[in-house]
Amino acid sequence: MTHLFARSDYNYTLPPELIAQQPENGRDSSRLLRLNRFNGDLSHHHFYDIVQFFNPGDVLVLNNTEVIPGRLYGKKTTGGQAEILILDYAEASRSFRQTGDMICTCLIKSSKKPKPGTEIRFHEELTARVLNSGEDQYRVQFFSHAGFEDILYRIGRMPLPPYIRRNSAEELPCDDQTRYQTVYASQKGAIAAPTAGLHFTREILGQIEARSIVIAPITLHVGYGTFKPVRALDIREHRIHEEQFTIPQETAIQVNQAIKNGNRIVAVGTTCVRTLEYAANHQRQITAGSGSCNLYIYPGFRFSIVDAMITNFHLPQSTLLMLVSAFAGRTTVLRAYQEAIDGGYRFYSYGDAMIID
Repeated sequence: MTHLFARSDYNYTLPPELIAQQPENGRDSSRLLRLNRFNGDLSHHHFYDIVQFFNPGDVLVLNNTEVIPGRLYGKKTTGGQAEILILDYAEASRSFRQTGDMICTCLIKSSKKPKPGTEIRFHEELTARVLNSGEDQYRVQFFSHAGFEDILYRIGRMPLPPYIRRNSAEELPCDDQTRYQTVYASQKGAIAAPTAGLHFTREILGQIEARSIVIAPITLHVGYGTFKPVRALDIREHRIHEEQFTIPQETAIQVNQAIKNGNRIVAVGTTCVRTLEYAANHQRQITAGSGSCNLYIYPGFRFSIVDAMITNFHLPQSTLLMLVSAFAGRTTVLRAYQEAIDGGYRFYSYGDAMIID
């Protein structure tokens, strides 16, 4: 297999104690590793230092998706336990407004694979029926006496990744409903946080704007495609799931004007990188609009929009690590990861951050 396309090329060993189980007390007090992607230089900072790495005229692109508490725990009418994770909340909500039926694509965990017609009870005000199933996903119809969103936000849990361990509500080390959400989240629909954005505070954003740096929002509802494991030994054989995105007209104008003026586009997180590059044309411009993004970025990809990115540290052999490797070089990125490990940086969703420029 050609070098760089083997899944094993994106492996590294992480001591379990470096997997962050909760965020730092202050969002911007996390550590920040700066990586120069052209010469490989590394330097160590804190996230509250981030403002110094921007130039007037830069455009900082944020993903304003909002994580929904889309994990539900219930019982099948047969008595078995069932756990559901809603995958397509934004799309299902749009359809609900037209049809009155709340039908979602979901992942389901239970002792036995649920068959079509299986009923699940979550609460006296919320039940569901399995309509059909695919390879690893189910179509599920929800029935609620109150408004579905109201009951979801009352009884649903934040869909934290499995490496973040939570035992019971009494033992929570932090308020996940607040901290597993960016301060600028406004568009409901994600099933995982765009974690690079978790470090920003209102104060940091104000400092950025005060330096004549444009802050431009896009929306990409983080879905199954972002965290689905790569099973194929040759990463080129992996297929990424589609995720819904929206690029506002004003954001497209700001990004295109900055590129025309020779200013940088700085993407906050891999979700922004994928959305911007997906929307790019051959003239290095982006188009406003909404759609489904299934762009899979791995080494060999040619970036046309993004000049710098802010990101967290990603799981071994993940599509996110492959994207970062495409941006800065696999060897360079893995060397930076090893320095972060040696320096005791905290990894993954609630962990520390990198800026790659």
